[in-house]
Amino acid sequence: MMTYAVMEAAGKQYKVYANEKIKLDLNRDFRVGEKLIFNNILLIGGDIVKIGTPLIPNARINATVLSVGKDKKIIVFKKKRRQGYQKTQGHRQHHVEVLINEVNCGS
Repeated sequence: MMTYAVMEAAGKQYKVYANEKIKLDLNRDFRVGEKLIFNNILLIGGDIVKIGTPLIPNARINATVLSVGKDKKIIVFKKKRRQGYQKTQGHRQHHVEVLINEVNCGS
C-alpha cells in the first residue's frame, strides 16, 4: 500500500502521495526549481496510520516547484431581479504547481 499524507498549506488541507503533482494557492513568491519542505503534517497513512495531535512531530514532505501560473478565468455574475442591477466580474486565481518528492514519516 502506498504511503500518503494529509498536509496543511496556506490554510487548506491536501492529501498527497510521493511523485504526485498538486496545485497550491500562491501565498508568496516562488521560483521554478525551488525546494520546499512542508512540516504541517496532520496524518500519515498506508500500512500503519499515524494521526497527529494536531501535528505529527518530525514528519515532513519534500517538494519541488514545477511552475507558477494562473487558473482558468472564473466569471462572477450578480443580478437583482426587477431592480436593473447587473454586475460582471472576472477572476484568475494564482497557483503554484508542486511535485511531491518524498513523504517522510518522521520515525
